[in-house]
Formats: sequence, C-alpha cells, structure tokens
Amino acid sequence: MTDNAIQTQDLRKTYRGKKSDGIKQALKGVDLTVPRGSFFALLGPNGAGKSTFINILAGLVMKTSGSAAIWGMDIDRQPRQARAAIGVVPQELNLDAFFTPREVVEFQAGLYGVPRKERATMEVLDAMGLADKADVYSRTLSGGMRRRLLVAKAMIHRPPVLVLDEPTAGVDVELRQQLWHYIRALNQDGTTIVLTTHYLEEAEELCDTIAIINHGEVAACEPKEKMIQRLDHKSVAMRLDKEIDSLSDRLQRLGATVDEFGRLCVSYHPSERSIGEILAAVQAAGHTIADLSTEESDLEDVFLSMTGSNA
Repeated sequence: MTDNAIQTQDLRKTYRGKKSDGIKQALKGVDLTVPRGSFFALLGPNGAGKSTFINILAGLVMKTSGSAAIWGMDIDRQPRQARAAIGVVPQELNLDAFFTPREVVEFQAGLYGVPRKERATMEVLDAMGLADKADVYSRTLSGGMRRRLLVAKAMIHRPPVLVLDEPTAGVDVELRQQLWHYIRALNQDGTTIVLTTHYLEEAEELCDTIAIINHGEVAACEPKEKMIQRLDHKSVAMRLDKEIDSLSDRLQRLGATVDEFGRLCVSYHPSERSIGEILAAVQAAGHTIADLSTEESDLEDVFLSMTGSNA
C-alpha cells in the first residue's frame, strides 16, 4: 500500500475547440503527490485546471494521457475501488430540489453500496448542522445549507480522501467556522483533505502542504512554511519615544524611512539581515522604541507572484 492518498504522473487533458481555436490543453503533464493524512491545498486562478484535475479523479472527465491513483488504486485499472476511496464536494449546488437531506444522503449511501445498518445518515447531517432540516425539501434550504448538504453527501460512504472544491463559497462566517471545525476533526482522525479555495487565508490557516496550478501546470508544490518563505521579505514599523528629526547614517544604510504617521520603517530580507541588527541601529542612534509591529509575506503574496493574477 502506497503512502500517498493521490498520485498523478504526466496527467494531461486536451479539449478539441472550434477550428479557429484549435486544441485547448487544460492539463499539461501534471505530476502531483498528496501524502496520506495531509491537509492539502490546491490553488490557482480561474481556468488554471483545478476542476479538470478533480473531475478526472472523480471519474467525471476522461484524461487524455498519463496516470492517476487514489489510495494506491489506479483510476483506469481499478475504477470502482478508486472512486469509492474519494468523496468530492463540487462547486455547483447539484441537488434534487424534491429530495430531503435525509433522502439525498441515503440515496448516495445506496449508490456506494453502504449497508443500511452501517449508514450514519443522521450523524453526518447533525455534524453539518442539518439534523433539524432532515425531512424538508432541499429546495427550501439556504445556499449555505445546500453547500453543507453536499459535504454530508460526499462523506456518507466514509472515503479516506475528501476533496472540497470551493466549499465555503456563499457560507456565512459562523457556519464556515462550524464546517472547518468538523473538517479539521476528520483530518485529525486520518482523512486526507484536498481543498481548493479562493479564500487564501483559509488555505494558509488550515493546510500543511500547498500546490499552485497555473495554465494547466504545477507552478509549485511544497510545505506551506517553505512556500511563504519564498519571497524573503519583511518590514518593521517602530513608534519611538520622541519625534524623528533626522536619520543616522547607519539607519539610512539600512533603508530606513519615516512614514506619514511618524513611525520609523525598515523593509529588509531576513536571509540577509536580522531584526536584531535593525534594533541595534535604532538604539545606537539614541532612540527608545515605544511600540513595534512587523509585517511579512503571506500566501496571497506568493500566489500573486507565481500566477500574476488576483485571487
């Protein structure tokens, strides 16, 4: 048994467009490994190939070439086992309007061959905050409730891999926190989570490994901390005990400036200079620091530097 929840090699997908457009390459040889038990973020701008990648794993789109395995099972040689090992929460709210949440989840469990006595229908609905809505028509649910119902639907056969494609779009803050609390618990119990989201702060807070796809190719895939360190940039702003009349030569060499609020500001590269060196220069100039704040690169900065697009 492999140590990887998902593994793809040279995965490609091409679509035939109009004669004037020629062939469109949605995926251009994607090599990606998702370790078992990880909380993995798959990020990229619109049209980067994220949904195509997910739909190939789910068996909804046929790949053009390459290989893909889920939980060690090849999607071509062992399609049924591979699909049973993954649960996908899609972007689209694809629910039957005349089914109740209980019926939606029960029907999904039946499709995956889960015996009735082993179905945890109400447990899953309760975890999603839908127990009191179990027997109302899905069409009466709010958008946030429908999205949580999709999560319950994807989890009912207890897949070891759960893929969340923009799961919190349209979900309010309180329900979003409730959802992430449950997803974190699943991950801690061993479920591998793959998340796509445009809320980069969510990916930065939740995920341990991040891959960025751009134009159908993997631009980067590495632990979150290592990826954020790529930009190697920090800034520090200091409020001093007295007004700054002039900057010493040492502070000028450090690139120090005074901002509109009268704070002494220095931008620097942590790989080249330490914060201690900056503080020592301030003290050597005869200043006392009354307050200090720092800013450093976050995932959004890295994302924009790699894709050149807005999140």
